[in-house]
Amino acid sequence: MKKFLLFAIFCLSYLVVNAQQAQPIEMADEMRSSGKIYVVITTLVIIFIGLSIYLFSIDRRLKKIEK
Repeated sequence: MKKFLLFAIFCLSYLVVNAQQAQPIEMADEMRSSGKIYVVITTLVIIFIGLSIYLFSIDRRLKKIEK
């Protein structure tokens, strides 16, 4: 659990550093204006949550097998 939290903090800090770059991105502006950016973000969040649940379930199964 500690390793996962450390990894999540590392990823979030990486995103914060990259978000501070002040270069305009045309594709993001177009997607934001048409509302498609929310579909992309929602899809990424669903994939991340699914992978997290899958990894936690594998971890629990391995702990049972080790016992």
